[in-house]
Amino acid sequence: MANRLADETSPYLLQHKDNPVEWFPWGPDAIQKAKDEDKPIFLSIGYSACHWCHVMERESFEDHETAALLNERFVPIKVDREERPDVDDIYMEAVQGMTGHGGWPLSAFLDPEGVPFYGGTYFPPEPRQGMPSFRQVLEATSEAYVQKRDELLGAADRVRQGLAAAGRIEQSDDPLTPDLLTRAKATLLSRADRSHGGFGGAPKFPPASALEFLLARGDTEHVSKTLDAMMQGGIYDQLGGGFARYAVDAIWLVPHFEKMLYDNALLAQAYLHAWQATGTERYARVCRETLDWALLEMRGPEGGFYSALDADSEGEEGRYYVWEEGEMLTVLQEAGFPHADAERLLGYWGISPAGNFEGRNVLHIPAGAAATPPPVLEDARRALLARRGQRVRPGLDDKRLCSWNALMIAALADAGAVLGRADYLDAACSAARFVLDELRGEDGSLLRTWKDGKGRLNAYLEDHAFLVEALLTLYESTFEERWFQAARETAEAMIERFGDPERGGFFTTSSDHEELIARRKDFGDHPIPSGNSSAALGLLRLSALTGESRYEDQAVTVLRLFARAAVQHPDSFGHLLRALDFHLSPTREVALVTPDVGDGSDGLDALAAVVRSRLRPHLVLAGGPEGSNAPELMRDRRAVEGRAAAYVCENFACRAPVTEPSELSATLG
Repeated sequence: MANRLADETSPYLLQHKDNPVEWFPWGPDAIQKAKDEDKPIFLSIGYSACHWCHVMERESFEDHETAALLNERFVPIKVDREERPDVDDIYMEAVQGMTGHGGWPLSAFLDPEGVPFYGGTYFPPEPRQGMPSFRQVLEATSEAYVQKRDELLGAADRVRQGLAAAGRIEQSDDPLTPDLLTRAKATLLSRADRSHGGFGGAPKFPPASALEFLLARGDTEHVSKTLDAMMQGGIYDQLGGGFARYAVDAIWLVPHFEKMLYDNALLAQAYLHAWQATGTERYARVCRETLDWALLEMRGPEGGFYSALDADSEGEEGRYYVWEEGEMLTVLQEAGFPHADAERLLGYWGISPAGNFEGRNVLHIPAGAAATPPPVLEDARRALLARRGQRVRPGLDDKRLCSWNALMIAALADAGAVLGRADYLDAACSAARFVLDELRGEDGSLLRTWKDGKGRLNAYLEDHAFLVEALLTLYESTFEERWFQAARETAEAMIERFGDPERGGFFTTSSDHEELIARRKDFGDHPIPSGNSSAALGLLRLSALTGESRYEDQAVTVLRLFARAAVQHPDSFGHLLRALDFHLSPTREVALVTPDVGDGSDGLDALAAVVRSRLRPHLVLAGGPEGSNAPELMRDRRAVEGRAAAYVCENFACRAPVTEPSELSATLG
């Protein structure tokens, strides 16, 4: 019999609907049951693409004896961390504080009020490697709850206060100066892995936000080393495009094979911006391949984007992606490749009889091979992709998340405009329409998640903040006023519902969100930007387009809350540092004005191409016909003698308009 997860829409929760564990979804029914029966809560948090979540399910949650123990002594709650980042954030911090580490599956034990008193991550079915078995943990925690009740209750207020501390951080009075950026960059580069790219050791996560900060500050050397190492490593799908979530080693070779929408959106933009900064064509190619993969494998029929592809297929991690040497050689020979070409291709992809992952091979490009790709490379890719397509595909998490869709909208819009890809722009517009139309509650407020034709759950700060940034990028890429208007409306809702008028910055949850044991402020930009960092950068861009100082004032409160931490830990605050860099740098506002809506023949396209020809991280762009009043940067602008004109401004003081691309290029430098 299905448990209470059968009515959920999250693919992760639905994976557990037939467990003998009597799971509840997070909500008042579970909390009330714990209070009524005076039982502790067992909270299990994971996500559909999580390999060890699947392992723990097979070993423990599908085991009837373990399930009986759970059902007898606890109220079991299952949470999809991607749907409920607020719940995940609270209890992840609690478990990290208790144990010194965290991860998924997250296993937390709470009192009936929701206050955690013990936790961990994966627990095996039998004791091993110094870890107790899951059943031992269940027995010990249930006994502790009964025998040490007074001690647990006495600690509850202290735990609550600790978890709420992030929401009580005060703004610093220290001045925001360029020296902060200089120090942050120096600290970040001091932690760089000069041999293999990235920062620190294994495991390695793609540091998209940190790389974007370095690009904004003019550093391309370590960015290039990192981008090259990732695109040549096994973390990048050498056949189908797209990046895995992280590498288990320090050299980007063996990935944890799940593919997340957010990584690929952020990395597509990082490679695009590196191409703009360096002119290195291979970065534009990886951007295109990543976005082409997303359009092919991650796009729903309504225009939204799925969340993730699983790491596992046929019960094995990475089975879909890895190759035995003999199998690969057979495929190439059956496709008509001469033996010499096939052997050369195997060498190019680092294939060996012993393999590099459990006896099989993760395709990668060894050092030196990238300089001389075989001329038949593309034909070989097609042959291997066709054979791979006959395998059992990894599981798909087909829920559409607002914030992750916003990241992909921004990547597609940016790349579409810069690379001249109309299909990317069309896809970005389609996804934006989907989010703005379908992810809406009855009161018009934004929703977090959508599946099977239905949106649900209140949206969070990151949903609003990422959407503001995405819509501004979409406006700058298309010059369609509706996207700017939607960005501004979303920003206003974000300020009203999430802003902290007392201490500044933004709360993770809205003022009308359900009450949890703490109302917190998210920060930290790895692996994805935090809602606060994104809100700051989005509001600064909005202020530059509109001249509205209140947007900038609100953004500065975020910078004053977290700038000190960002300078000390720049690898974890890349997006906040980008916002600080934007705030402290001279910002150019460029308005392109046409005499009519036209088709670009009046010179608008040529002027826009100049702006987009290089990475310009301290510039905002507006465009449209004479008479446009939105954004305010367009107000009272006029074309010149029937031709599109470019107005280059700083702090809304503008130079004389120019009509020739060469003049605009000289002005922008």
